[in-house]
Amino acid sequence: MAIKSDLEITKNLKMVEWLKAELVQSVGALFKSLLNVSAEASADALAAVIILAYLLGSRVGVPFAALDREVKQKLGHSLTAAHQGDSWHQDMTALSEYLSHRTR
Repeated sequence: MAIKSDLEITKNLKMVEWLKAELVQSVGALFKSLLNVSAEASADALAAVIILAYLLGSRVGVPFAALDREVKQKLGHSLTAAHQGDSWHQDMTALSEYLSHRTR
């Protein structure tokens, strides 16, 4: 029975390492897409980064819902700390409103 458990642990570690490598590759693709000023390529790369972040979180024990809660909480803290007049605050406010109104 210990062998099966060891195999599962090894399999999970390999998957975590693969996800980390994919995440780095996706961030690289995002940076390249930003150089080319391609909204479609940037959206594709951003979507890949977000998906990989969720999958990596899940593999290391962070449920999807917990990650969602953490993002909203971090966004709330950032909104509190930001100055209301700057564009960063406006961007975060728009994201916060979007996240609070989207349906699943």
